Amino acid sequence: MIIIKGAEVYAPEHLGIQDVMLCGGHIEMIKEEIPVCYDNCQVIDGSGMVLTPGIIDQHVHVTGGGGEGSFHTRVPEAMLSDFIRGGVTTVVGLLGTDGITRSVENLVAKVKSLREEGMTAYCLTGSYGYPSVTLTGDVKKDIMFIGEVLGLKLAISDHRAPNIFVEELIRVASDVRVAGMLSGKPGILTLHMGDDPRGLEPVFEALEKTSIPIKTFRPTHVARNWELYDQALKFANMGGYIDLTCDCAPYKEVAEGLRRAKAAGVPLNHITLSSDGQGSWSEYDEEGNLEKIGVSSVAASYEQVVDLVLNEGLDLTEVLAYVTANPADVLDLQEKGHIREGADGDLLLMKKEDLKLDTVIAMGRLMMRGGEILVKGTYE
Repeated sequence: MIIIKGAEVYAPEHLGIQDVMLCGGHIEMIKEEIPVCYDNCQVIDGSGMVLTPGIIDQHVHVTGGGGEGSFHTRVPEAMLSDFIRGGVTTVVGLLGTDGITRSVENLVAKVKSLREEGMTAYCLTGSYGYPSVTLTGDVKKDIMFIGEVLGLKLAISDHRAPNIFVEELIRVASDVRVAGMLSGKPGILTLHMGDDPRGLEPVFEALEKTSIPIKTFRPTHVARNWELYDQALKFANMGGYIDLTCDCAPYKEVAEGLRRAKAAGVPLNHITLSSDGQGSWSEYDEEGNLEKIGVSSVAASYEQVVDLVLNEGLDLTEVLAYVTANPADVLDLQEKGHIREGADGDLLLMKKEDLKLDTVIAMGRLMMRGGEILVKGTYE
C-alpha cells in the first residue's frame, strides 16, 4: 500500500492538492486527507510536486527499429529503464520498415517480457509492408487470439511503403475492424504516413467508398509536412484521431501543429502524441539516398510535455491529456490515463517548478524514487 500525500493532482484535469492511496495495483482512494493508519503502508511526501497519470506511448519500436542504412544501423531493443526514465508506464510496441529481420513473434515476446518486468505493454501486428507480416498467418487471428495485439501497422504515402491500392486498404481495414469487434479490442489500423504528395487521399477515398468507421484509421507522423497536416486536420474534424510524433529542439512541429489544430477547431481530445521511440529517424536527398540516420528517444513524450509547458506556455492539463487521457480513450484502455478511483496505479511525481521527474509508479509498484531507478530490466 502506498499513500502519496499533499501533491497537486492533475488527473489530467486539475484536482488541486489531494492525497492518493494505492492498493493492489490500483488507485483505492483520492481525498484531501487520508489518515495513515494502516500497517506496512509506505508514505510518499508529494508536497511541492505535481502528481499525474503515467505516460501512455502508443508508438514505440520496442524491439528496435532502423536498418535503413544496412545491417549495422539496426537499433537495439528498448530496456525497461528506458521507459521508466521517460515516465512511460504503458507502451504499444510495433515494427517499422524492417519486417524481414524482425518479426511479430519477437515483438510479442518483448511485450510479454516488459509485462513480466512490471509495466503495461501491448503491440500491433504487421509492419510497413503488405501483405502484412503476422504470427498466426492471418491479421484477424493475430488480433483475435493474441491478447497483446490491439491492431495492425501499415505504411502508406511513403517511398518505403508497399504502395497498396485503395481496395487493398479497404480490405485490410475491414479485417482489422471486424477482428476488433469480435475480440473486444479497439481494432485500429495505425498508418505510418510518409512525405508522398497523396498523403491521406487513400484514406479519404476508402471512407467515401465504404461505411468503415473513421476511428479505425489512425494516421501517425501527421506533422511531418504541412500539406499532410492540413489533410490531418480535415480528417480530425471529420471525427478521426490523429497522432503527432514528438520532436526536439530546434524543431517545433508539435507546438506549431497544436496551434494550427486549435485554429482549425479540431477537438483536442482527438489528438495524441507519441515518441516513435527506439526507432530510427532518417533524412534522404532528392534521389532517395540516405544522408542522416539516428535514434528517437523513448523519453521523448515526457520531454515534449516539459517543453510545451515551460517553453511554449501551454497549460499542463491540456498537454498531459495528449499523452495520458487521450491515448487511453482512443485505445479503449479505460483503466489507464486518468487519476481516479479504480484506475490502475500508474502515476508520476514531478517537481512543480521545473517538472523534473522524481517518482514513477507502475501498477502500484515503485519503479523510480527521488530520480533513482529502483527496478531495472532482467539483463540491465
